[in-house]
Amino acid sequence: MKRIPAWLTVIFLAVGLGLLAPGSASAASYCGQVWGSLAKADKTMSTAAVTNVRTGQHYCFDRLVIDLKGKAKGYNVRYVSEVAQEGSGLPVKLRGAAFLQLTINSPAYDNATGKATFIPANRSEVTNVSGYHTFRQVAWAGSFEGYTTLGLGVRARLPFKVYTLDGPGSGSRLVVDVAHYW
Repeated sequence: MKRIPAWLTVIFLAVGLGLLAPGSASAASYCGQVWGSLAKADKTMSTAAVTNVRTGQHYCFDRLVIDLKGKAKGYNVRYVSEVAQEGSGLPVKLRGAAFLQLTINSPAYDNATGKATFIPANRSEVTNVSGYHTFRQVAWAGSFEGYTTLGLGVRARLPFKVYTLDGPGSGSRLVVDVAHYW
């Protein structure tokens, strides 16, 4: 009878006692995120005006922030085959393999005077996202009849989340985070 090496005996014993077990078959979420890629919406209308659009990079996701003068309320953020301009419905050209259409239920103009509260310096490149992990382009799609729309080109159809934050002051922010991976 052949002798089983001592190390092999130790391994069998550890497996038998449950000290060594294979990893779980279910995949863990990236960075603990449990987001999805389905549309997210709140149909509430708001008179808060869009005042700025900015982006940032984080370890697990890229972030787009829309600043509002007043309380952020409604939005519709979803993946589309083509982002449409407000008013005309014409397509917005975007870089990326997937496109998010962000419609904020707030104008980018003052309701009383009609004066613009936000005009991007470059409609095709609202913010510079070169070097971002997930974002490829942020484009202006217009503001019409109380709605403001942006197109967000991303490298793939990835999970995202949308939420609002109060402040600074009496303003608020609509935040869209898009994960780097599934």
